[in-house]
Amino acid sequence: MTRHLLSCEDLTAEDAILILDTAKRLGELSTGPMRKLPTLRGRTVVNLFFEDSTRTRISFEAAAKRLSADVINFAAKGSSVEKGESLKDTAMTLEAMGADAVVIRHPASGAPYRLANAGWIGGSVINAGDGTHAHPTQALLDAYTMREHLRSGTGDLQGLRVCIVGDILHSRVARSNVTLLTTLGADVTLVAPPTLLPIGVEEWPATISYSLDDHLPETDALMMLRVQNERMNSAYFPSAREYSRRYGLTSSRMSRMPEHAIVLHPGPINRGMEIASEVADSPRAVIIEQVRNGVITRMAVLYLLLGGSESGLGDLVDEEATA
Repeated sequence: MTRHLLSCEDLTAEDAILILDTAKRLGELSTGPMRKLPTLRGRTVVNLFFEDSTRTRISFEAAAKRLSADVINFAAKGSSVEKGESLKDTAMTLEAMGADAVVIRHPASGAPYRLANAGWIGGSVINAGDGTHAHPTQALLDAYTMREHLRSGTGDLQGLRVCIVGDILHSRVARSNVTLLTTLGADVTLVAPPTLLPIGVEEWPATISYSLDDHLPETDALMMLRVQNERMNSAYFPSAREYSRRYGLTSSRMSRMPEHAIVLHPGPINRGMEIASEVADSPRAVIIEQVRNGVITRMAVLYLLLGGSESGLGDLVDEEATA
């Protein structure tokens, strides 16, 4: 793996499978007698969040702590950022504090690249979401969840039929998933109204469709995306009711999917809009499982970037036994 994780474009299929395999092993070890592993003892991980977040920030914090790293949580609200401090000065302050890894979420697309390539940080930079551009660890945990349910937890996702539905235009999750899933061999279809598809989407390695109903019978994994109203400054569809009628996942629609198919959602959920409550709470929805898998997937990323190696999983067992 490279020193940073900024985008799923950084990952080869071998890199991605290594992360998924490492996450699986870490998940097995985390359920043993020692839920906290000493692998990153003495390392410092900084969560640098310029946007509000619940799942991602807590997930990274839990992942680092389970690997025994010291964690510093930095939120823009109430900090010197509100007083006008630049990203450079914030980064150099963190570097002076001895940050081995910086996990950054930022509203500006490209901010993690600036942090990684400007020489302000000596450690690793992990992109936890930048603007509408990328969210690589979300795509990794989604791939892990699909692999566990649909590929017995091993290998790649060759031939898997994945349908991503909703607000593609504003979704960094969709962009990262298209890249990673196609790298792993899956066939991806994007379903959205024309107004919620980005310019140039026809160049993405995915099939484009405007009809959800056409794809339900042939979908192995259906990912519903939240409509990001906070990023919209105009009307992208006639009404919430009309959007839900055409693109919302109801029990009736779910019944048309193959029996083995699963439903995913990166959260938070707009119940009753992109997904009905009875669907979100059904056994076929793996939304809570995605949250659990997010912790072990991010553990794997931190382990491989900061303390591990491609053959280092055996060391974890030795550390667990002797700690």
